[in-house]
Amino acid sequence: MTYARLYPSRYSACIEPEPTLPDTRLSKTHRTFGTLALIGTIAFAAVAPARAEPVRIFAAGSLVAALKDVIAASGLPSDAVAAPVFGPAGLMRQRIEGGEKADLFLSADLTGPRRLAEAGKARDVVPFARNKLCVLARADLGLTSENLLDRLLKPDLRLATSTPGADPGGDYAQAVFDRAETIHPGAKAILEKKALRLLGSPNTMVPVAGRSPAATVFLGNNADALLYYCSGQEGTMQEAPGLSLVPLPPHLSVPATYGMALLSDSPDAARLAVFLVSEKAQAILARHELEPIAAP
Repeated sequence: MTYARLYPSRYSACIEPEPTLPDTRLSKTHRTFGTLALIGTIAFAAVAPARAEPVRIFAAGSLVAALKDVIAASGLPSDAVAAPVFGPAGLMRQRIEGGEKADLFLSADLTGPRRLAEAGKARDVVPFARNKLCVLARADLGLTSENLLDRLLKPDLRLATSTPGADPGGDYAQAVFDRAETIHPGAKAILEKKALRLLGSPNTMVPVAGRSPAATVFLGNNADALLYYCSGQEGTMQEAPGLSLVPLPPHLSVPATYGMALLSDSPDAARLAVFLVSEKAQAILARHELEPIAAP
């Protein structure tokens, strides 16, 4: 059962269905609801037989560096957590729905974890971080937040996105297109037609060996601009020099809220989930350019 069902009036006021509604801050009270529920899960799991298997985590690809640091700081023994499986969150969810075993699912949206909860595959759903969308582009294009939409609509500009359904990054891009339509009638159809879905699907672009998918977009001259998460793109700019990172202006920006779902009674998985919303872990996420789920 999700917190939207447990606390409908309180919860829905702070976290609306992803990804098209305004970005609102969660209060300490709402974060406390999630943490207390997870602590309750630990208490329940503590009376269950101990699990010999290490914690199995399926996580969004945008969490690779951050999650490794969070696990290292969690205090759990090194052999208590298996190497996380990373990938587009939509595809990770599909693997869980298909029967693959995992104890904790960390998604770049709330929709995927909620679907697992509604299907009876998740115990709890808790938001744990936020991200923003930016446009990474060739610096010589001269993109700014002010001229961004006009330039993206130009016929000769090749725009890459991730794949909707397979990766929340693609769904967020579609939400940006929806917002563009309210500003410039006809923009949505233009952007959807030109969007090159190069990321987030096994059938899309093959990354250059040793390089990230985002860097490959430019190293392979596959597109001129990429609409994707802001986090991690400093690394992309080091891999592929000559790029600029442009934040979306407020009228185009959409909320990107990350959610986790507990999928088993593993005590260590529950402990890791609680740690993820602690001040220490939230500070680690912030160092990786993810926003804390609630202001201090």
